[in-house]
Amino acid sequence: MKEIVATMAGTVLNIFVAAGDQVPLGLEVLMLESMKMEIPIESTSEGVVLRLKVTIGDFVNEGDVLIVLE
Repeated sequence: MKEIVATMAGTVLNIFVAAGDQVPLGLEVLMLESMKMEIPIESTSEGVVLRLKVTIGDFVNEGDVLIVLE
């Protein structure tokens, strides 16, 4: 399994994928808000979304797992 992790602390503003979606490398999968800035999170590998570990409004820290791919 592969994991997409937060690159910085922030609040989950939007999620652009769902379980079962095919995700190519570099796809914008999630948007974080940090210090009034929108930070896009891109897929660091390709695969199928197995599980979303966050929901909109969740606060995450740098390194937290956001999405699990298979």
